[in-house]
Amino acid sequence: MESITKISLGKGGPLVSKLGLGCMRMSPVWGSKAADESESIATINQALDNGINFLNTGDFYGAGHNELLVGKAIKGRRDEAFISVKFGAVFHNNHWIGLDLRPTSIKNFINYSLVRLSVDTIDLYQPCRLDNSVPVEDIVGTIADLITDGKVRHLGVSEISAEQLRKANSVYPVTALEIGYSLADRQIEEDLLPTAKELGIGVVAFANTAEGLLTGEMTAPLSADAYQNHFSRFQGENLIKNLEKVELLKQMARDKGFTPTQLAIAWVNSQGEQILPLVSMSRRSRLGENIQAMKIEFSGEEMALLNSHFAAGAIAGGTYLQR
Repeated sequence: MESITKISLGKGGPLVSKLGLGCMRMSPVWGSKAADESESIATINQALDNGINFLNTGDFYGAGHNELLVGKAIKGRRDEAFISVKFGAVFHNNHWIGLDLRPTSIKNFINYSLVRLSVDTIDLYQPCRLDNSVPVEDIVGTIADLITDGKVRHLGVSEISAEQLRKANSVYPVTALEIGYSLADRQIEEDLLPTAKELGIGVVAFANTAEGLLTGEMTAPLSADAYQNHFSRFQGENLIKNLEKVELLKQMARDKGFTPTQLAIAWVNSQGEQILPLVSMSRRSRLGENIQAMKIEFSGEEMALLNSHFAAGAIAGGTYLQR
C-alpha cells in the first residue's frame, strides 16, 4: 500500500496527510453498536503506517468512547498522529439535546479529552458547530487561552457560515474549517469555500459520499432502522429521483475501473490543494481503496459532466447539512 502525500493545513499550517481518517463510526453513535475494537485499533495503526496522520474524533462520539479508543491506538505513536477533536454537542440516550459552548464548559471538556486520549496537547480543537448561544468571540477566545496554556496547538471551526468564519478568524487565526462537502452537497461553493481560501484556512471535508447516497450501493426504500430516514433526501420520491442521478456516477466508475465511492472521494480531493477529504473507516480493508481514490484523475470532459449533472440543487431534499 502506498503512503499518502502530505499538505500544509492552511497557509503556513501544520503538515498533515491529504486524506484524513474519521474515527466516529468506530464508536456507538445514533444508537449503533461499537465496531470491533481490535479491528478499529488495527485500522488506525495501519493508517499511521501508510502516512495518514490526521485522526478526527469528538468528545461526544460514544460519550467519550471514541477518544478512549484513539488514545489506545496511538499509545507509543503520539508523534505520528495529528489529533483533531470536536466538542460542544450534548446527547442524552443517543438523542441530540443541544450545544454547550460556554467558556467554563470548554475548559472542562478539554481536560476530559486530554485524559481519555492520554495526551498532553490536542493538535486541532474545534466547536462542532455554532448556534449563537455564546458569542463567537468568547468561544474562540477560550480556545486561544487553551493554546496559550499549551493544551491545544491549533484552532479549528466546524459547520459554520462565511460570516462566522471571518469573525472567528478575526479573533484568532483559524487553521482549519471542517465542513460537509460532496457532489451532492455543494452549497458551500458559493461563499464559504472562497472565504476559507481567501483567509488561507484549510478545509477538512467530510460526508464525501453524502451519507451513502453516492456509494452506488443504496436502494429504495431504505430499511426501517436506517438513520438516513430522518432526512428528506432519503424519503419517498426524493430518494428514487436521487438514486437515478447516481446512475451516471456508477457508469463512470465502471468505465474507469473504480467504485462510485472512490470517484466521490476523488472528486472532493480534486477541488483544491487546501481541501482534505475526511473519510470514515473502521476496517483495514477500506484503507487501500481509499488511498487509491486519492490518485484518481478526471479528464476535463469527465469533470465537466460531473459538475453539470450534480450541479448545486440537483439532488432533491436535504440533510442536517442544510440549516
